[in-house]
Amino acid sequence: MAVSDESLEFLATSFHGFKALSLLSCDGFSTDGLKAIASHCKNLTELDIQENGIDDLGGHWLRCFPESQKSIEVLNFASLNSEVSFDALEKLVCRCKSLRVLKVNRNISLDQLQKLLLHCPQLMELGTGTFMQELISGPVTEFKNMFSNCRKLVTLSGLWDATPLYLPVIYPVCATLTFLNLSYATLQSGELANLLTHCRSLRRLWLLDTVGDKGLEAVGSCCPLLEELRVFPADPFDQEIFLGVTESGFVSVSRGCPKLRYVLYFCRQMTNAAVATIARNCPDFTHFRLCIMNPGQPDYLTKEPMDEAFGAIVKTCTKLQRLAVSGLLTDRTFEYIGQHAKNLETLSVAFAGSSDLAMECVLKGCPKLRKLEIRDCPFGNAALLSGLTKYESMRSLWMSACNVTMNACRMLAREKPRLNVEVMRDEEGSDDSQAHKVYVYRSVAGPRRDAPPFVLTL
Repeated sequence: MAVSDESLEFLATSFHGFKALSLLSCDGFSTDGLKAIASHCKNLTELDIQENGIDDLGGHWLRCFPESQKSIEVLNFASLNSEVSFDALEKLVCRCKSLRVLKVNRNISLDQLQKLLLHCPQLMELGTGTFMQELISGPVTEFKNMFSNCRKLVTLSGLWDATPLYLPVIYPVCATLTFLNLSYATLQSGELANLLTHCRSLRRLWLLDTVGDKGLEAVGSCCPLLEELRVFPADPFDQEIFLGVTESGFVSVSRGCPKLRYVLYFCRQMTNAAVATIARNCPDFTHFRLCIMNPGQPDYLTKEPMDEAFGAIVKTCTKLQRLAVSGLLTDRTFEYIGQHAKNLETLSVAFAGSSDLAMECVLKGCPKLRKLEIRDCPFGNAALLSGLTKYESMRSLWMSACNVTMNACRMLAREKPRLNVEVMRDEEGSDDSQAHKVYVYRSVAGPRRDAPPFVLTL
């Protein structure tokens, strides 16, 4: 949501016992809003600023915490870009003896991180700064004991620009780690393999596709307890030079990690046979999100649609709660989903389906469906209105770039007055008869009164 500096200042000055602020994927505010929080919230225990569109005016906000501030347990400013006052940060960390989560941004060097860790051996979650060699003053031997006192650490993230030279610094804590987030570290396969030999207790692992299939083979060999894997593209716009990871790496992980429950996998090629093998190896998936980055990509070996791949997932993985589909898909995929995905709660669809029948099959066949997200699909009015009896039991429906008209949206609003039906207007000059972005949700409070001007509430 959009959050203003004025709103943050209002919170900070109105509620003297205010303790926790977590902002995830928000925008509209700046570091001036953080200044107000730091200055006025004397009992603050949590300040978690994660992946926001924030106007970063500098790191002076950290100096606004009063000298009496000792209550902070969670401090996360990893997504901010500017340099912060390290002196102020070090003093704050030193005062807050109950600090258990600290995630700094990439402007904190390894030298500075070492100083911080001297004050907080009790940390359970740490987000490091940069591991870039040019910003590190001493030899690696100076940092070898850096983590030796952090015996409670279970989550490690950050590691920006990590190089093989400085990766051994984290080895002392690897044995106790259950979550390792390397989504900012462009590691190669050999570097990852060396690291994972020390990480036998991992339950969650986030990676960039720079590790390649060889790196994922190391995941399958070294992480038998793994329950969650996310593989992100280092460069989603690079179509030719770097292939990233393929179906081979995914199959390797599924063979070595039978407890895998959650996967988010970005790749440029996949086959029906590989996904069927993955489903057999890991039948307990609850979250399966496969993103083949080229829209409409078929099985690259057989040139067939990817229908049988997702058919295998919904038939085999009966505990499935969340599914994101991709690749060349016909209505057959959605027939499979409607027939077999009886525990599905969230479905994300893009560039898929052949007709309205696809959406109808899902709405009629998935009794636990709560959230349906659709974009760039050939679904029209019949598809939208097929959910008349379903939407009141769901949390929300989002449709964009489909074939829905304003008349169909008005009909839905008339037939189901307890639903909130919103249409987001596109730029001026577009066809007013088309509903380019539609959001349908239920609320006991009725239509919202704070909708911005481009939102039409029906």
